[in-house]
Amino acid sequence: MKTLVLATGNPGKIKECAAFLGPAGFSVLGLDALTDRTPIEETGATFEENARLKAEGYSLRTPHLVLADDSGLEVDALGGSPGVLSARYGGPGLTDPERCTALLAALAGTPDDKRTARFRCVLALASGGTTLTTYDGIVEGTILREPRGSHGFGYDPIFFHTPSGCAFAELSVGEKERVSHRGLALRRLIGKGDTPLFRGRR
Repeated sequence: MKTLVLATGNPGKIKECAAFLGPAGFSVLGLDALTDRTPIEETGATFEENARLKAEGYSLRTPHLVLADDSGLEVDALGGSPGVLSARYGGPGLTDPERCTALLAALAGTPDDKRTARFRCVLALASGGTTLTTYDGIVEGTILREPRGSHGFGYDPIFFHTPSGCAFAELSVGEKERVSHRGLALRRLIGKGDTPLFRGRR
């Protein structure tokens, strides 16, 4: 199997990506595989900029390919927020449920037809400090009025996916893989046999 370092310490993201890439012949490691795990500062204004920063920065610390994900929730009624600040929305140190609570409070009084939102993901693949390729994925939905479900992570309990008829947190890992923004980006990545990810596979 070919080794790939995923530039995240989020166990939910590692689990989702490993479920995709493992069957394709890749061993997926997290940042705990690196000797130097000093965080890369995410100073980009877009998901792609942050994904590139992380992929390039961490790829200087390992001989393996590095795949970085930057993703988040964009809520139309909040002008696209929390966006690239999704992981820090509501203030530092909040848990996922507390961030969901903060976002629901910000939308208090917003009618159902104005609660449209989307999850957006950008993947950047890098080696030796250079981005080799990027892929993105977007899934549309709406924000619920209260959390539902016990699976997933982040804003999954309050994101309603209309085609599935339920919140992301009500989907199993396999079900979410098939419809999520990250799943879409990963399918685009592994579906391109000529990308650097596949070169030299044994």
